[in-house]
Amino acid sequence: MNSSKRQWNPFITAWMLGLFFYFLEYAVRSTPSIMIPELTNLFSVSVNDVSTIIGAYYITYSVTSLAAGLAFDRLGAKYPLFTGTVILALGCFLFVISNFFPAYIGRLLQGMGSAMAFPACVYIAARAFAPNKLATAIGVTQCLGMLGGSAGQFLAAPIINNVMSLTAFWIALGVTSLLISLLIVYFIPLENKVAGEAAPKQKLLTPYKIVFSNPQSYMSGLISGLLFAPTTIFAMTWGVAFFQEDRGLTFSTATLACALVPLGWAIGCPLLGWAADRLGYRKPVIIGGALVMIVSLLQLLYLPQLVSPYASTLLLGMASGVAMIPYSIIKESNPDHVKGTATGIINFFTFGVTSLLGPLFAHMHGSSLYTNADNEMHFRSAGLFWIVCIAIAIITGLIIQETGTKAKKS
Repeated sequence: MNSSKRQWNPFITAWMLGLFFYFLEYAVRSTPSIMIPELTNLFSVSVNDVSTIIGAYYITYSVTSLAAGLAFDRLGAKYPLFTGTVILALGCFLFVISNFFPAYIGRLLQGMGSAMAFPACVYIAARAFAPNKLATAIGVTQCLGMLGGSAGQFLAAPIINNVMSLTAFWIALGVTSLLISLLIVYFIPLENKVAGEAAPKQKLLTPYKIVFSNPQSYMSGLISGLLFAPTTIFAMTWGVAFFQEDRGLTFSTATLACALVPLGWAIGCPLLGWAADRLGYRKPVIIGGALVMIVSLLQLLYLPQLVSPYASTLLLGMASGVAMIPYSIIKESNPDHVKGTATGIINFFTFGVTSLLGPLFAHMHGSSLYTNADNEMHFRSAGLFWIVCIAIAIITGLIIQETGTKAKKS
């Protein structure tokens, strides 16, 4: 009788823990956007220096992503995911020291630890769910991540203002990450894998060689990075400060407007992914979503009275969900046995683009946020920066090879 009962798959529990970690790391990623003035005072540095500290996250996130996929393929989920949560916790603790260098190192550690979250969820989901449910599981994963990003802006503001200090808040994030690490050790099963067991040592770099030698990989990463950056850099890093200083919005209004971008992402990512699967083509959905992003930005820049900023930012976030479709393209453009590595590599490309655009945007527009003579012109020039980036993504989207199911049949 017991044999007829369906046994609980321990990887479902592992996946749920991965979701908690992914939610937390996205909150850590986005929270600094609402506290730029406070961090400027805490670290006794300029706005540009604060931008440098915040942007350091993407440097280690992108680089660590290269190793993350391979680490899970060779070691299983337990130890790499545990290591990621501990490193994230350490980064949160260092981030509250009132000095530039510990904060910078802390932000680097936050990016390094966070890089384990998404590849872990994808890796574990492949073992927790049937193949016909995998895309749904990955969609739910991304939704939870973006909800964490939204919570990191929307919920963190009243907590910091009314419940606890800035220092206590970051310590609480670190403690939460450590608690997740303990749950990972207890609940995630240990797989029968030994480092180097799956392939000879000389073939360790073969998956990287395969993916890096494919031009589709580079174009996928460029498209994803250029479509992702307006949300990660503008909305989730600079948006609150820009809306307050250039548009004169209150802190609560600016915070809610920016928090709706990752919330829109949580809606748009699975919806647009489903549309690409349903249509059987990737490129039209990517280009269509990118065009909607441009339209929403143009309305926000030049016709701000047409609709509320909430509607504008929500639409921008929903349309930017197409940034995840290149993750399907890179997998479909490379052999099955390197798909895990391909996920890590596109993360590297995506956030590599972000780590390059972040300092550039800060230099061109962020540094003059509190000193410009014409606030409206300053806001528009900052928005046009992202429109140019999206336009480049559209051009690349026209060049990249279609990988959808209907394209393969024709």
